[in-house]
Amino acid sequence: MELGKKIKQYRFKSGLTQEQLAEKLGIGAQSVSKWENSVAMPDISTLPLLAEIFGISIDDLFDLTTEQRLNRIENRMDAEEELPNDIYWEYEEFLKGQINTSEYKKRSTELLAYLYWHRLNSEANKASRYAKEAIINAPGEKGCQWILNKTENHAAWDWNIYNHSKAVAFYKELVETNPQTALPYMYLLDNLIADHRSDEAEYWLERYSKTKGANPVMTVVYKAYIALARFDESTADRIMEDLLTEQPDNDAVLFETAQYYAKKCNYKKAIDFYERSFEADSRRPRFTDALMAIADIYEIMEDYANAANAYGRIVELLEKEWGLTEETDSYISVANKEKARLLGKKQK
Repeated sequence: MELGKKIKQYRFKSGLTQEQLAEKLGIGAQSVSKWENSVAMPDISTLPLLAEIFGISIDDLFDLTTEQRLNRIENRMDAEEELPNDIYWEYEEFLKGQINTSEYKKRSTELLAYLYWHRLNSEANKASRYAKEAIINAPGEKGCQWILNKTENHAAWDWNIYNHSKAVAFYKELVETNPQTALPYMYLLDNLIADHRSDEAEYWLERYSKTKGANPVMTVVYKAYIALARFDESTADRIMEDLLTEQPDNDAVLFETAQYYAKKCNYKKAIDFYERSFEADSRRPRFTDALMAIADIYEIMEDYANAANAYGRIVELLEKEWGLTEETDSYISVANKEKARLLGKKQK
């Protein structure tokens, strides 16, 4: 149904004349008549108020399929750092209505999780900003440090706060109910290794290696990290060096080698291998992970010019290989802000 006919339909349902609708919109009745007769279209800025007057969502004014509405929800969250409350509630209601359908249950559940995370992240950014201000105002007090621990993943001293036992328990159960699915094993291994639970990690790595989807590169890499979890650095180094010797041009091996050296704070080697992995990656479009890591390392080293340059490369990659713009993806906006922030810092 055309937009003009939709407006007329909802106007009738709302019991409004063209004059009454025009008055609510602050326009002339002739404009409403033109819309309804498809002579003209309402300005896009009018649509939110139209939807509010009719008690509907903006999407209800258009004949969108469920798939199109799901795509619009995802694209808007990708493009905006914060959603207005009315849009957030509209999306929540729609997605909750779709999770009971067999066709759209999986995607709607994923988008509902994304919606809550999107709101959580936007609120967390605000919490971080005010927590930092409070700490600056009273640096000798403990009041808000725990907030930064939650919102920015700051380190925590107490073992009972920083351990990953809940994540381990969740992924153990997931693995037991999906024994041939490889990915949950990897998340389980990540959390076990982070807590130095090396014997358990070794057991689950053996099981992971027997699944159909096991990544042979990661099977070797996990062995190195288990050795590190046992504080056996020489064995871990040897495992990674042997893997690199066997597959010197494999972009995945180069990337994991970079990860390994970054975690050991060998930053020069890490940057070298991140660069090599990025160049060796034949996929198009490429992901930004390597460049993001390079930016972070340069900032740690207080080389702000090169860190800013890495963000510039991220923007270029997103624009040229992904076809994104600052208007369609908030990550480009964030990357540009980070570049500007770094350029404003005093070089070491």
